[in-house]
Amino acid sequence: MATTIPSIACLGVIGRNNNPLHITIFPSYDPKTNTASTPVRTPLQFSLLLSSSLDVFDLRLRTTAGASVSGDLGLLHAIDERLAVYGFETNTGTRFVVIVDMRGRRADARVASGKGGAAAAVVGLREGEMKPVFKAMQTAYVKLLQNPFYDPDEHSPPTGVGGKRITSRLFAEDMRRIGETWIPGVTSL
Repeated sequence: MATTIPSIACLGVIGRNNNPLHITIFPSYDPKTNTASTPVRTPLQFSLLLSSSLDVFDLRLRTTAGASVSGDLGLLHAIDERLAVYGFETNTGTRFVVIVDMRGRRADARVASGKGGAAAAVVGLREGEMKPVFKAMQTAYVKLLQNPFYDPDEHSPPTGVGGKRITSRLFAEDMRRIGETWIPGVTSL
């Protein structure tokens, strides 16, 4: 059996009004065919997992007595033995959510030998493993906000109506690059 390492299954950007702005889903490793296959969940299931993570963000806000909770919140919750959800909140209330598939990618020779920044047998993730992902997501989001043709208020829903999703091709490419290049132990993306 091939050695597998954790990989990103889904990246989500949630607006300050709890509206989904962007979702990118990645395929997982299938040990039967020895190739990348379909994602471990459907797009609807990933959307529901991202929505359920918002409850954890809100719970952490309540437990800190109303203090501003921004920055890396670490592990929000484990879905099952395979999927785990990590979260980051900006000081403007935008939330970045990463769903990690603990058996998501086949380790190539560089990673299996320990030269790619990851150990051959990865059992779990250390606390800081997601920091480079959140930093790269935040950088991509800031680049999007710097675009003079992007109107962030257009993506904030008026009362009772959902906002628009981010449709920027460059932002989507950045999210795809982040999800495809991250491996445990990488220090920058």
